[in-house]
Amino acid sequence: MKLVMAFMAGLMALGSCKARQAESGGAGPTGYTIEIAGSTSVAPLMEMLVSGYLKSRPGVKININGTGSSDGIKAAAAGTSELGMSSRALSPSEKGLGLEERVIAADGIAVAVHPSNPVTNLTIEGIRRIYSGEITRWDEAGAGKAGRIAVVSREPGSGTRGAFEELIALKDKLVLGATEFDGTGAIKAEVSRNPEAIGYLSLGSLDRSVKAVSIEGVEASAANVRSGSYLMARPFILLYRKTIRPEASEFLDWILGPEGQEAVSRNWVPVTL
Repeated sequence: MKLVMAFMAGLMALGSCKARQAESGGAGPTGYTIEIAGSTSVAPLMEMLVSGYLKSRPGVKININGTGSSDGIKAAAAGTSELGMSSRALSPSEKGLGLEERVIAADGIAVAVHPSNPVTNLTIEGIRRIYSGEITRWDEAGAGKAGRIAVVSREPGSGTRGAFEELIALKDKLVLGATEFDGTGAIKAEVSRNPEAIGYLSLGSLDRSVKAVSIEGVEASAANVRSGSYLMARPFILLYRKTIRPEASEFLDWILGPEGQEAVSRNWVPVTL
């Protein structure tokens, strides 16, 4: 719960900060390619933002590589990517890398089941007990159905996994035998095909192939993340070095400006509107 409280309290203050503007001014069609790497949860939002940004900037080139939050942080620190995407807060050791941080959006972590599963609501405690292995069958979880629960999780190092485990107070205590997948898309695909599965993924990546359950009686929605009533929430962060190039700095300013934040609001929660 500490993550939610700290995140929601500091969201507006962090989001309102602008990117460091390089001395040479606007980016323009220089032929330089902005490399962006990191969280697979942030990647769908970034793809949408890039699409909107490039409509009026045909000379700009941007590559996105969804490899996980930890990789994105390392890539930004090493300079192999201009911008690193993270869906979790930095660890103390990562804080020492000297990176600048900007929260660009808020996102809920949806707990999803197969559309045929009759369960509609779970408590934080219930989710913790499922993911710790204390509850192994759906009838024990109050779903009104038989069957062994197929626990689905992200891989170690995933920002979504790190935030999820912190939010349900289950750090490094995931049940043995949970099936782990790399990437949001793989989690969604597994839950959509397995009637006994439960998984977690970015709220902004939900579609009709899976069903998000309410948490503590609160629906998983952007409006409820914004109000603070939906407890499973985390920040989407972009990281960069102080030597950020003008091209990337201008793009980051656009993301935090009216156009970028309006695009964020379609499926996620903006931080500066």
